[in-house]
Amino acid sequence: MSAVNHPTHYRKDTGHEAIEVIEAWNLNFNLGNVVKYVSRNGKKDPNKYIEDLEKARWYLDREIRVRTQTLDKSLEKA
Repeated sequence: MSAVNHPTHYRKDTGHEAIEVIEAWNLNFNLGNVVKYVSRNGKKDPNKYIEDLEKARWYLDREIRVRTQTLDKSLEKA
């Protein structure tokens, strides 16, 4: 284990890393970042707990916008 390759603070609660879950669930970039920031929040720096959740929300809001725009475009064609 190293600070770059499988840092222990990302595995200690569940034994899983965010990247493993993201890949197993085949998540896109935005949703992968949501999982990453939620699963790691406060682990690297406890003082950034809220900041990490805000980052997760930013990516989730972005994904909702993208999917809403895609849905709106497909409904316009119908």
